[in-house]
Amino acid sequence: MADIPGMIKPDLQMLPQIKDRMTFIYLEHCKLNRENSAITMTDDQGIVHIPAATISVLMLGPGTNVSHRAMELIGDAGVTVIWVGEHGVRYYASGRPLTHHAGLLQKQAELVSNQRKHLSVVRKMYEMRFPNEDVSRLTLQQLRGREGSRIRSIYRQESQKWDVPWNGREYDPENFSSGDPVNQALSAGHACLYGLSHAVIAALGCSPGLGFVHVGHEKSFVYDIADLYKAEYTIPIAFEMAAQASPDDPDFSASVRRRVRDEMSSTHLLERMVRDIKYLLSEDSISDEEETKAIYLWDNKQGTVPNATSYDSIEREGR
Repeated sequence: MADIPGMIKPDLQMLPQIKDRMTFIYLEHCKLNRENSAITMTDDQGIVHIPAATISVLMLGPGTNVSHRAMELIGDAGVTVIWVGEHGVRYYASGRPLTHHAGLLQKQAELVSNQRKHLSVVRKMYEMRFPNEDVSRLTLQQLRGREGSRIRSIYRQESQKWDVPWNGREYDPENFSSGDPVNQALSAGHACLYGLSHAVIAALGCSPGLGFVHVGHEKSFVYDIADLYKAEYTIPIAFEMAAQASPDDPDFSASVRRRVRDEMSSTHLLERMVRDIKYLLSEDSISDEEETKAIYLWDNKQGTVPNATSYDSIEREGR
């Protein structure tokens, strides 16, 4: 095996867990390569080394060129990569899951495929938005209405708090600068939140496409998780940054990203996302032994049986 070309892929046990990583780094007009276990970022000011296993999301803006060796390291380290436009409002791709076990993914598929269990998860998501209220007797339609009223109320409160006019969520995905400052800040902030949600979902081995409130889109579960935190993070930050924005500030979206990143880091949002996803999917605890021995064979009577075992003698005995 020693003559196989390429770098050795690190064992998952060697990589930091998603909750222990930094949130995201935005890069533009640079070249990315690899030196050992670090991503090298080169521009006209020199070279910066970024330890790949310490970050969750790389946001790659205009003018970035990525080598094959850099992408190899990024994928092996489980880093989510987001190719974004000039102001960071699109996202794509992800690294490897930071788990060998498919238990959480199987649970997600089970819950999303059963109408009663699906509804139970949706209720959990809405109850997390109303921690001090009993909404257990409300229908799904009533919960959606309550959520709509809550978000409109938050927009009004933040508008009054920061003295920023609010005329509704109006933006053109193809033209970032066409929106007013608060809508620009919302777009930039939400992109960061979507990226972080995607990174946590991918790292836990879940499917971004199997959503509960949102369905039908390849990133439905990403939107589900991100929506849990918008009222606490990106909406207040958007109004705060819009109130402080200078007219025609070319670095406005970058300032928003930095402010969102600081808030995510100071409040340990990564750890919280991990806990919340596991709570929503009601994952049973997985032991270290199970995590290491993640491959089993399905059995219709026992559930699972050990992998890499010869069952030839058992088959003969059963005849």
